[in-house]
Amino acid sequence: MRIENLWFGQGWRPLFGRIILLPLTALYSLSWQVYLLIYRYRIKRPAIAHPRVICIGNLTAGGSGKTPVTTFVADCLVELGFKPVISCSGYGSPKSEAAETAPQLSLNPREWGDEPSEIRDLRPSLPIVVGRRRVLAATLANQEFPGSVLVLDDGFQHLPLHKHVTIILDARDPANALPFPSGPYREPRWNRSRANLVLPSDRFEVVYSALEFVNEAGSAVDAPAVASILTAIARPDLFEASVREAGVQVPDIDVHPDHDPLDAPDLLSRHNVGTVIVTMKDWVKLRTRDDLDKVTILIAKRSATIEPKEEFLKWLKERIPE
Repeated sequence: MRIENLWFGQGWRPLFGRIILLPLTALYSLSWQVYLLIYRYRIKRPAIAHPRVICIGNLTAGGSGKTPVTTFVADCLVELGFKPVISCSGYGSPKSEAAETAPQLSLNPREWGDEPSEIRDLRPSLPIVVGRRRVLAATLANQEFPGSVLVLDDGFQHLPLHKHVTIILDARDPANALPFPSGPYREPRWNRSRANLVLPSDRFEVVYSALEFVNEAGSAVDAPAVASILTAIARPDLFEASVREAGVQVPDIDVHPDHDPLDAPDLLSRHNVGTVIVTMKDWVKLRTRDDLDKVTILIAKRSATIEPKEEFLKWLKERIPE
């Protein structure tokens, strides 16, 4: 059983699985609160490694739409006259072990991770620091890009680094609000009170654009009538639903674990439908394959804004240290 099926499945088996894991969930929650208290009571203190750090985080394991919100906040910073630098963990890649500034080139996801590669394609001019050692990443950003604002793509649970502004994404009514392992929450949901802003809120909401399809050359195309889906993301069910909402008939979906390299030799030849839809995160890993002529690949893209935008710009500017 895929972990997402355990968390969100409606049958008796997923429900039973969640119930029998509740003791471990309670132990995990207690451990997290003890870890949090270590910083709350200043037994350990977060490092102030950069004078302006904005964290775009969440409470759940993947699938919350952080990346488009991260790029939107970076765009807002540029509009406000700041110089943003993006910090990504580079999950699963060799560069994730420490922290390193990425070159101003298209990034190889096998070396730098799929999410940094995706952000580089979306915002080619933005500096990116990759690595899960976020204090070191913040130090590098401050040294190499003085006067910048560091934007963390994820990192809400990384307590060793001090954040000046924290924005997290969390559904109003989640299908499963339990922490690991019975649910998708990385820490108890009541800890959302640590954030400066939880989206959606009574004041702001994230508005996602309609799904846009582009071909391998990056040109916009109409939604296909019929297409398969190939993806390696945390919530393929949400992606499938959005593709169907765009009017596409989906006869089959080929799902792989989140961050899978998508390098199986027969990956594309197994599809009977001539058109295959992928996400941008999938495409950065697929584009170097030598068998792309076997199918027509369309990339589904979606941008995000925080509305009302002008009010959010004012809110953000007021909270960024001089």
